Amino acid sequence: MVPPSPSGMVQDFTLSLVNIQEKENLECDFGMEQQYEATWLDDSTVKCSGVTLSTNQRSQVFFLNLRSKGDFSAQREDIFIDSPHPIKVEVYNCGVGSSDCSQCWGREAQGHLCAWCDNSCRPRDDCQPNEDQCPAPEIHRISPLRGPVDGGTLLTVQGKNLGRRAERVKVSIGDVPCYLLPERYTVSVELVCRTGKSVHDRTDVVQVEVDQSGNGVSKESFSYLTPKLLSLDPKKGSLSGGTRVTIRGEHLDIGSQVRVTVNNTLECTIIEKTDQTIECIMPKAVHAHAELVKVCVEFEDQPCQEEDLQQTYRYEENSYIASIHPERSFLSGGRTITVAGQGFDLVQTVTMQVLEIGEVDCSVVSTSMILCKSPPSSQPQETSVQFFLNGLLYVRNNPSTSKDKLEEEEEDPLTSHFMLEYVEDPQFFTATREKLIKHHSGEPLTLIINKVPSNLELQPEEYSVMIGSYPCNISFHNDQLFHCTINGLPSSSERELPVTVKVGNFDHIIAKVQLGGSELAIVVSIVVCCVLLLLCTVALVVYCTKSRRAERYWQKTLLQMEEMESQIREEIRKGFAELQTDMTDLTKELNRSQGIPFLEYKQFVTRTFFPKMCSDYEKSLVKHAYENDSLGPRAVPETHPLLQDWQATETTRPNVEEGITLFSTLLNNKHFLITFVHALEQQKDFAVRDRCSLASLLTIALHGKLEYYTSIMKDLLVDLIDASASKNPKLMLRRTESVVEKMLTNWMSICMYSYLKETVGEPFFLLLCAIKQQINKGSIDAITGKARYTLNEEWLLRENIEAKPQNINVSFQGCGMDSLSVRVMNTDTICQVKEKIIEAFYKNLPFSQWPRAEDVDLEWFDSGSNSKLLQDLDNTSVMEDGRKKLNTVFHYQVPEGASLAMSMKDKKENTLERVKDLDTEKYVHLVLPHDELFENSKGHRHSHRKKVLPEIYLTRLLSTKGTLQKFLDDLFQAILSIPPDCPPLAVKYFFDFLEEQADKRGITDPDTLHIWKTNSLPLRFWVNILKNPQFVFDIDKTDHMDACLSVIAQAFIDACSISDLQLGKDSPTNKLLYAKEIPEYKKRVQCYYQQIQDMPPLSEQEMNAHLAEESRKYRNEFNTNLALTEIYNYAKRYRNQVANALEANPTARRTQLHHKFEQVIALMEDNIYECCSEA
Repeated sequence: MVPPSPSGMVQDFTLSLVNIQEKENLECDFGMEQQYEATWLDDSTVKCSGVTLSTNQRSQVFFLNLRSKGDFSAQREDIFIDSPHPIKVEVYNCGVGSSDCSQCWGREAQGHLCAWCDNSCRPRDDCQPNEDQCPAPEIHRISPLRGPVDGGTLLTVQGKNLGRRAERVKVSIGDVPCYLLPERYTVSVELVCRTGKSVHDRTDVVQVEVDQSGNGVSKESFSYLTPKLLSLDPKKGSLSGGTRVTIRGEHLDIGSQVRVTVNNTLECTIIEKTDQTIECIMPKAVHAHAELVKVCVEFEDQPCQEEDLQQTYRYEENSYIASIHPERSFLSGGRTITVAGQGFDLVQTVTMQVLEIGEVDCSVVSTSMILCKSPPSSQPQETSVQFFLNGLLYVRNNPSTSKDKLEEEEEDPLTSHFMLEYVEDPQFFTATREKLIKHHSGEPLTLIINKVPSNLELQPEEYSVMIGSYPCNISFHNDQLFHCTINGLPSSSERELPVTVKVGNFDHIIAKVQLGGSELAIVVSIVVCCVLLLLCTVALVVYCTKSRRAERYWQKTLLQMEEMESQIREEIRKGFAELQTDMTDLTKELNRSQGIPFLEYKQFVTRTFFPKMCSDYEKSLVKHAYENDSLGPRAVPETHPLLQDWQATETTRPNVEEGITLFSTLLNNKHFLITFVHALEQQKDFAVRDRCSLASLLTIALHGKLEYYTSIMKDLLVDLIDASASKNPKLMLRRTESVVEKMLTNWMSICMYSYLKETVGEPFFLLLCAIKQQINKGSIDAITGKARYTLNEEWLLRENIEAKPQNINVSFQGCGMDSLSVRVMNTDTICQVKEKIIEAFYKNLPFSQWPRAEDVDLEWFDSGSNSKLLQDLDNTSVMEDGRKKLNTVFHYQVPEGASLAMSMKDKKENTLERVKDLDTEKYVHLVLPHDELFENSKGHRHSHRKKVLPEIYLTRLLSTKGTLQKFLDDLFQAILSIPPDCPPLAVKYFFDFLEEQADKRGITDPDTLHIWKTNSLPLRFWVNILKNPQFVFDIDKTDHMDACLSVIAQAFIDACSISDLQLGKDSPTNKLLYAKEIPEYKKRVQCYYQQIQDMPPLSEQEMNAHLAEESRKYRNEFNTNLALTEIYNYAKRYRNQVANALEANPTARRTQLHHKFEQVIALMEDNIYECCSEA
């Protein structure tokens, strides 16, 4: 064998050959695709040059073979040259398996030339070692920690640098030597030695001495102790063995080896060992007769010589089982089987095994009796029984049996079997087979219980009878029946107690005892009845007295009810007349020649995507700035950060623009964007508002690539559907709580804008005008906002306010228009009159260009050319119930056809704040607050306020509904129809997508698909538009109009629901109002969904072309850089989470998206920029 060589060493090998006919092309093959060319030195010698063999193992053997190279032209394969003795080349790696100095130098015994240099093991040729310098030994652990004073304990020492060769290592415990076992020595890390003998008990540390390296001392100490036996329990057992004995003493678990011997020939099997006890199982006796034996505890294989380590034990004759009784058991089991015999005092554990049924543990009662419970059986049968005494199968033999006979019986264990027969469970019933026994509590009770005859031979002590939880004593017994007596059942909250007969595991309820009252209870009942009769007499007298009073009160109330009925009849008549005439009047009053004030697309998008921003803007309209010129007020146009130019400082613009461009590129990578969205949604502090904002910003940023945006939305929706399908798929898209749900809302808004403007816009605007005019036809309380005509019960004016319409002639100075005749109510406040005048003059302009009522003055010119400035509050205002009443047309006594002039205020004045913001505790218009109406009901009444039941005025809801019904039907028809010239392609495309996803997941329930479609279009888009017309039109949406639109939107929601409305007298009026029309609306919705499904399928190419056209149509409408900046702010906030998600995504990791994301962060964070945005 070639001497071992270090890994990576370059070496040459010279080989001699015989029987070579001619020189062939040879190569040296070391396996594992390591071949080197062989060079001929002469006719019989070749040389393998430049061989470099490496290994990552501690040592590896390579086999060197010579083979001739195959000749391809001759079609010869490679042929190996035979070698009678394979040439082995061992290669070792010093750095593997040599963690310390001793291990490193110790490899010299295997021929490994390693040396310890610079705290590592290297080939000796690579360093200049100092062989004499190895650290001192370190002892980490010794085991065991205790041993006998006689020595012989195998002590294991583990540590580090414990020497490199066994002959250079010495071990001692104090001054007592420990003899090293070379065969169990492991270089440097472990050694085993046999302890020497100590003259007395002692404790000392273990020392390891290595030549030229120093000594190592253990942290733990080794103790020499003297063990001692104190007792043995029990001191006798059966010849067959199996007895579990406990040896008590001191220091019984010391040393490396402990065993218990019997007469120095047999061994007691140890099952548990502690410092003070040893438990073991005694072996079978050598002889078949009783004898006294010696039990000894041996330590470290040293024979017992000390008396302190010996105890005596007596083997006695085996236990004998004579019989079992009874030999029958019922199927339920649990019958006590008595095992008779002798010598049971030697038995510690008994198990009765019933073949093919089961086994149970038994208890030893005396030296001659064992009691067992029979296991339950599934069917009647006769089977054999055998016993295990002390874990050993019992074999029947009697004391007189000879040894030869005993051996014969032991060869046939079946002779030890007993038989047990299983029969049906016993049957019991009461003497008269009654199921209900009546009994009074506290009285004695005796039950006669019959039993069906059987061969079980049951004894009285085997029975147990319980009445509820009370035992019943058996007083008489024979083969056919037994008596059960209980002295008295105590009172119980239960009226019926079950009678249960138990025999073993069998228990059966044969009847129930019904507890009745005693004689005392009957007496008490009679007394109670007498008292009740007396009370009834007194009550009758009182009733007669009060009934006469009630009769007089009834006559008075009847008169009041007749008066109230007359008032109700009059109110219903007026409501019916209004219901018949309102449609004609409203149709005449509506002026459809005016243009519809649609918002531009960019304003529609910003209001729909960012409703909070829209709400803030609406609030600003109340006090919006305007400029006066010769033509009147000119409003400042609405602005939104996403509609403005993006601003960055000149010094930071280049890097910021580069970062924004790179970030835009990342967002256009599908893997990045989906991972980005999921990473943010997993954060607990990423609230619903943040998710909606992120979705809207993504929509703006990707508005120029709607086809890509749609693809992202579909992928995210698939993830959402997968998450919902495993729970409750019907709840999907029910709310807007995730990014993709808001993305879907925005996508629908973009795709449906053209359809909304061209098809639904006109009927929707006409409905809004109709609602406004219908509300203005009656009285409106300027403080509470409640009106005579409304659709919402909460906003209904529940008083009969006598109001009359009148026309006034108004001129608007500086407006450039002739005077107009304006219709007002005599109950209108001056501010309400101003608003109606402004609407008459500016009805053809968008609402954002109207002046405010607070910014104009109104003067009245009477017949004497005198003028009076009309105001809501002035020195002529009157007080009513402690509140100042707002001035009205009736208050100023403005006549029919009066001439009024309106003009813009020249400068800002300290005018009265808006009427609807006034304190209701200080001011009043038409009605008092609800809680004071009844307090003042007996006080004075104004001539125009007649009080009746407030519920009477609910008929006005029906009047308003009937007036607006045609306009509402037109709107619903426009929403739920498919015009042939403008089909909703987006709806068809998305509904087909939902059906495809349902098919893939095996969802066949049509209700689920209906809910998905409803949640994605009607409830997600149309309801949002119905409740927020300011998203579509430049109009004034008052609080009262908002309340009416909520009722209409609720009717639309009910129409789209698949569940039937469960209505009753307590149902809210907003559901009752349109309950009659809902079934018809439901049919329209179903028909609409079916028409969408019947449309020709839309291919991806067609939809992408449609989306591309939408993107092109509104290109450059928004500041995408600002949207990207806001999205980046989210990315920066969750930078670590996004980075971790990208690292965890294999595709993202492969395309280096994480590094690109970090590059964006670096570009953006090196700059400070200001960006005005609240989006």
